[in-house]
Amino acid sequence: MFREMRRHRQALTEAECIAVLECGTSGVLAVSGDDGYPYAVPLSYVYADGKLYFHCAVEGHKLDAIARNEKVSFCVIDKDRVVPEEYTTYFRSVIAFGTARVLEQPEEKRHALELLAEKYSPEQGEGRRQEIDRCFPRVCMVELSIQHLSGKQAKELSAYQSQQE
Repeated sequence: MFREMRRHRQALTEAECIAVLECGTSGVLAVSGDDGYPYAVPLSYVYADGKLYFHCAVEGHKLDAIARNEKVSFCVIDKDRVVPEEYTTYFRSVIAFGTARVLEQPEEKRHALELLAEKYSPEQGEGRRQEIDRCFPRVCMVELSIQHLSGKQAKELSAYQSQQE
C-alpha cells in the first residue's frame, strides 16, 4: 500500500521516526484541498500513544479538507544543515501517513488539548488549565491516527551513525 523507500541505507527505524516526532515542535500537514489542489499547512502538534494531535479553529480549510478526505500526511524536519562545500544538506525528516478525525467528545478533546499545552508550556500548569478552559469552546482538536511512518536522513548522517555503533 505504501511505497518502499528506494535508499534503504538512509531509512530511519520506527523508533528513530518516533523520536523525531516526539522532539519536533512543528510540522506540515498535507490534505486534499479545494479543487484538487494539495493544501499543506505548518502547525504545532504533539505526539502521544502512536497518534498526532493538533488544534485549529472550529471551521476552515483544514477541516473542510479532512471532512472530504480523511487521508492525510504530516512531515516533520528534524535536521536541515546546508553544507555548501559538499553541495548538499545534512537532513533528517519523517513523514506520517494516516487518517484524521475531529475529536467530538469533550473528554477526548480536553485530553488532547492538555497534551498539546503541556508540550509547549510544561512549567505553566495552572495557567495552562485556565487557558484551556477559556478557549475550549472555540478550539477544535484533530487526531491523526498513524498508519505508516517513513523517515530518511542524509547518507552522511547514516555513515556517522554506523561509525558510532
